[in-house]
Amino acid sequence: MRPPRPTRPTRPVSACLTAAAVLCAGTAPGCAPSAPEPVRVPVRSLAAEVSRVPAEKLGTTLRQGCPVPAERLRLVRMNHWGFDGKVHRGELVVHQDAVEPLLYVFGRALAARFPIRRMRVAAEYGGDDLAAMAADNTSAFNCRPVTGDPARRSRHSWGLAVDVNPVENPYVDRHGTVHPPAGRAHLRRDPDRPGTITEDGVLVEAFRRVGWHWGGDWWSAPDYQHFSADGR
Repeated sequence: MRPPRPTRPTRPVSACLTAAAVLCAGTAPGCAPSAPEPVRVPVRSLAAEVSRVPAEKLGTTLRQGCPVPAERLRLVRMNHWGFDGKVHRGELVVHQDAVEPLLYVFGRALAARFPIRRMRVAAEYGGDDLAAMAADNTSAFNCRPVTGDPARRSRHSWGLAVDVNPVENPYVDRHGTVHPPAGRAHLRRDPDRPGTITEDGVLVEAFRRVGWHWGGDWWSAPDYQHFSADGR
């Protein structure tokens, strides 16, 4: 594992971004890059800042043998709407190719006042995905196996996947276990519940616009919280 380069000063993101989504980074196996139509959205209200990732924001989430080096990751600080009806500051660590698509998506979410419980880097939970889900935390990069299937590497290991509001949008693994357990009350998908991701909701529409895929479409093991660049 190579240590992160020194952190550069954060740079504010321009008031309007063109997000031509990069579906697959060169490190992600089995991917065929695609180029959807560019999309534009005002993101001034996000007040987004993008920088290289300080070592403390990676912690144990970047481990020996991880498929993406620290220099290809970015720390994104941005505003999001909360369950309390207020705007909060959140942080995500993502692959550099995911920055613009995700700013488009979360710009749309903020404009629609879609509530997000909290948005903290996975390092704050020691890289423990179960703990992060139990806290209803929205996060992205974490070099780890698939929850409930340790033989496979999660797309979060590349920083090309995001989990949003895990309690309101649980994952049912191939054994039928609900992650997190508190999410069992949300298996019945009710679009009127705040923070719930649905087929015709703003998040699914925005992610699809930039070419990302929703885990809620997986019929055998639905992962309602999960979005990824390559559909895995």
